[in-house]
Amino acid sequence: MDYILLNEQLKALTEDEPDLVCNLSNAAALLFSELDRLNWAGFYLVRGEELVLGPFQGKPACRRIRKNRGVCGTAWARGEIVLVKDVHSFPGHIACDSVSASEIVFPIKKDGKVVAVLDIDSPYRSRFGEEEERGLVSFVETLETLFERPEGEAIG
Repeated sequence: MDYILLNEQLKALTEDEPDLVCNLSNAAALLFSELDRLNWAGFYLVRGEELVLGPFQGKPACRRIRKNRGVCGTAWARGEIVLVKDVHSFPGHIACDSVSASEIVFPIKKDGKVVAVLDIDSPYRSRFGEEEERGLVSFVETLETLFERPEGEAIG
């Protein structure tokens, strides 16, 4: 996978668009269409004491997740990437889709505080590793810039 090209595609899709939901929707679609062997890619947004389902691609998902619950809630609480090669061995895993077997979750931060998480699931065990973790860091950094934009104002 060419992660540099993937990040450039994200930048091109979002460069002139100030609306966060629009941009996150395209980011989820881009990941889902370009990364192989996925069954879900999307976002949960911090809303008070919960993560609330945001734009995604895949089957219907869990609507709300509490901090420290499941892989997403753990990534939110720790403020760090959580990579799980076998979700069935992850204590407290939330099975939104029973076919998911592995998962990687990236916290998205604004001013040092987690404001969302990017969640990517696969029906294959050990689908994600260091390559995906390293490769998607710049993608997540680009996503973080989207949260810095004032919505409703033209960018560029």
